[in-house]
Amino acid sequence: MVVEEGLEYGAAKRRALKQLGLPNRSTLPANDEVEDAVREYIALYAADTQPSELGALRRLALVWMERLAEFRPYLGGAVWHGTATRRSDIYVQLFCDDAKSTEMALIDAHVKYQPRTVVGFNGAATEALSLHCWCDELQEDIGLHLMLYDHDDVRGALKPDSQGRSPRGHLEAVRHLVHDAAP
Repeated sequence: MVVEEGLEYGAAKRRALKQLGLPNRSTLPANDEVEDAVREYIALYAADTQPSELGALRRLALVWMERLAEFRPYLGGAVWHGTATRRSDIYVQLFCDDAKSTEMALIDAHVKYQPRTVVGFNGAATEALSLHCWCDELQEDIGLHLMLYDHDDVRGALKPDSQGRSPRGHLEAVRHLVHDAAP
């Protein structure tokens, strides 16, 4: 479900519970276990296509991060961690002084977006601006979600995950990922 449909881990786990007919309180695998399974699946079934799809998504994310550089963008999710396929959405967290200024920038650029509230990385309700952007390399629309945080939230956002990795990358880190992957 994660690879084939682009579901996030939480949504995939909830759907698996439902499909298996298990109670909602059933013990679920940790995200690290799910990520390991996703990597195994990609290695077995998508090794020939996933690297180029990931590269296209990272380049598209970089374009948007550069467009929104004034809002201190960080790339997260599967595109940052390297498990994304063409079915994956792009998640960019913006750490800005004024969330409304981000919306104004999108409006000024004539970008259509859908505002919504989601659970953020810190477990609190977070405003998100969701849009679709065309990816020339993949020849399809890709979901882009801009999660809006206060500038001071960036400190908590950079704490390493359980494997010691950075859970998200700033603009320069994404530039390095894209540059290092270039032929």
